[in-house]
Amino acid sequence: MRAVIVYETSYGNTGQVAAAIAEGVRRARPDAEVRCLPVAEAGARAVEGADLLVVGGPTHMRGMSTRLSRTLAAKAGAPERGPGLRSWLRALPDGGTGARAAAFDTRAGAAHAGAAADGIATRLARHHWDLAAEPAGFLVEETGGPLREGEAVRAEAWGAALV
Repeated sequence: MRAVIVYETSYGNTGQVAAAIAEGVRRARPDAEVRCLPVAEAGARAVEGADLLVVGGPTHMRGMSTRLSRTLAAKAGAPERGPGLRSWLRALPDGGTGARAAAFDTRAGAAHAGAAADGIATRLARHHWDLAAEPAGFLVEETGGPLREGEAVRAEAWGAALV
C-alpha cells in the first residue's frame, strides 16, 4: 500500500496533524509506504500510484485558504509557507480505479468557524478520488495554535482507520 499525505499549514498545526495521520497509517499498516509532504513539495508526481491520498489544510475565513488569507496570516506572524491547496488541487491528477482519498483540516472550536475539509473533499471527488471517510476537523486552541489536547492522538487514530 502506498499512502501520501499532503498538507498546507500556516502556523504548523496542520503539519502536526498530518504527521499524526501518517503515524496512524504506519501503525495500522507497517508494510505501507507513507509519504507526508507539505503542499510546496508535493508535485503532481507525488500522488502517482497512491492507494490512499490524504489532503489537509487550515481553515481560513470559514473555508480553504486563499492568497489573501495566507497574506493576512503572514502579517499576523505566520511564516511564509508557499502555495496553497487550491492551486495544487486544480492540478491534481484524477484518481484511478480504487484510488481512495480523505480530507482534513485544522479549525477553531468556535461556532460558525467554518471548515476547509469540506472544500478539499469536494475537490478530491471532482478528480475522481473515492472518499474513504467523512471530512475530519481537528481543533486548535487559538489561531496560531496549539492543537487542543488529545487532537494529535485523535488524528493518529483517524489515520489508522483510513486503512
